Amino acid sequence: MTLELFDYSPITERPAISWPDGKRVAFYVGLNVEHFLVDRPSTSIWPLDVVPDALNHGWRDYGARVGIWRTIDILDRHGIRASTLLNSTVAEHNPQIIRAGVERDWAWLAHGSTNSILHAGYERDEERKVLADIADTIESATGQRPKGWMGPALTETFHTPELLAELGFGYVLDWTNDDQPYHLNVPGMLSVPYTVELNDLGLFLRGLTGPDFLQMVKDQYDVLRADSEHSGRVMALALHPFVIGQPFRAKYLDLALKYLAAQPDVWLTTSDEIADAYRRQQGSHTVA
Repeated sequence: MTLELFDYSPITERPAISWPDGKRVAFYVGLNVEHFLVDRPSTSIWPLDVVPDALNHGWRDYGARVGIWRTIDILDRHGIRASTLLNSTVAEHNPQIIRAGVERDWAWLAHGSTNSILHAGYERDEERKVLADIADTIESATGQRPKGWMGPALTETFHTPELLAELGFGYVLDWTNDDQPYHLNVPGMLSVPYTVELNDLGLFLRGLTGPDFLQMVKDQYDVLRADSEHSGRVMALALHPFVIGQPFRAKYLDLALKYLAAQPDVWLTTSDEIADAYRRQQGSHTVA
């Protein structure tokens, strides 16, 4: 089977991208705001086959109860609006988080209904209804219709981008294969860079430390800035409040964002604004 969602395009053979005010690196925080079911296996610090799973569910729930608020304070300190990857069931279970994000004019992306259920195995009509329900719930809770999508654990079906386009979405984050946005072979749809590498969940669960994280953020920016001499780049930082919101890690997020915010060539932005800026420059994409 071949994947026809996008074409191969070497980054060396594309029209140049320029970001607003001559900035060279567009930086955004992908803030995962998620809800987990107590009776379903999910992201775990120590996998256990028990219900209820107090150890792992409690670890995840720390994010909604404590970690998100510590993370919000850090984002505020450095003038960064989150690109919020929102499970729609958060609207029911943690509305205070949504109110805090609305007050800060966060960008809201659909991230499935709960991170305890992957977005997979749907028939086309069933998936259309599921996606519509997710988008409607987020719009009702935030006052914004989501423009972007990232599936739980970056999952899609072969129909997801086309169905998202029907529902008014403009981009997905699931395909983490580039440092620039690009057109999908679905009219009106883009892929915007996200990261499974500069991602607190993967980094810290592999045993890296706060100082390691800080150095990786600096290195990522420095290399992308050098790469962007002739065409802009995107830098995403993926955060989960139950991971980065732990006190001994949060201080290094603060230092990392302080470093980035001080760089004259960085555009502190959201994934929505990156998609809009790219679309204005590169226009629409016609599928033959």
